[in-house]
Amino acid sequence: MKPAPFNLHLPRTLQEALRLLADAPNARVIAGGQSLMPMLNLRLAMPDDVIDLNGVEGLGYIREENGEIAIGAMTRQRDLEFSALIAERVPVLRAAILNVGHRQTRNRGTIGGSVCHMDPSAELPAMCVLLDARMVVHGARGRREVPAIEFASGPMSTCLSSDELLTEIRVRPWRPGHGWCFVEYARRHGDFAVASASALVERDASGRLTRAALALGGVCQTPVRLADAERLLVEGNGTPEALRAAAEQARLCDALEDPAYPAWYRQRLASRLLHDAMEQALARAAGPHGSTQ
Repeated sequence: MKPAPFNLHLPRTLQEALRLLADAPNARVIAGGQSLMPMLNLRLAMPDDVIDLNGVEGLGYIREENGEIAIGAMTRQRDLEFSALIAERVPVLRAAILNVGHRQTRNRGTIGGSVCHMDPSAELPAMCVLLDARMVVHGARGRREVPAIEFASGPMSTCLSSDELLTEIRVRPWRPGHGWCFVEYARRHGDFAVASASALVERDASGRLTRAALALGGVCQTPVRLADAERLLVEGNGTPEALRAAAEQARLCDALEDPAYPAWYRQRLASRLLHDAMEQALARAAGPHGSTQ
């Protein structure tokens, strides 16, 4: 099939894009187009107006500012994949990027497009939740920041108003020497993940576990953080018993149900993936003066 007719707009500035968005009640924004174009072709989306952000200056960058990593919403996934700053400061994000589609799609796909599309199985929304990212949003009423855990309002939907755009994602890296891991299961590499798990951990100078972040993707309607699992892992200092207890928390999630992968299967798979992610993150974790393996 081919898309239904629509008006294409090519703004050059953020303010122009926001004005177009405010004036078009049935508009869709296109970034990399890796999700929207198939939806248009299949007529799953039939907007009256499409606003192309590719000509808007200043929305694609990766830089360090005041101890945070700032990523423009139009930054290509391939740029994240090959960024030395990301590899050094946020290695778990690079590990997740390598599971996003294929290099051909990462050449065009953007981090903002993936996060705003909010597919339950997508890797980048789960990364934002894991990393406690702050989502910088601009709209007719000005600028606001949204914690990543509050950005999703449901599957394939976000808290963005119809006249708002995601412009930047800000992440505070964990200190050098932290442990990290991202794992997922898909039937083939590049396919949508049935489930993913990611882990971040820190140890103190004595080697004791002091901090953990654990997240799941593809299991529930939106990415989830597992606060109880994090607590069990830290309180148990990452022992095998603590790993098992933390991994069991994944079985308590309100998992997605479908004929191919019923909820019980996703829960069981998530528990196994989470255990593997924690185990590998702990193996990488060093003390505050150590280095990542």
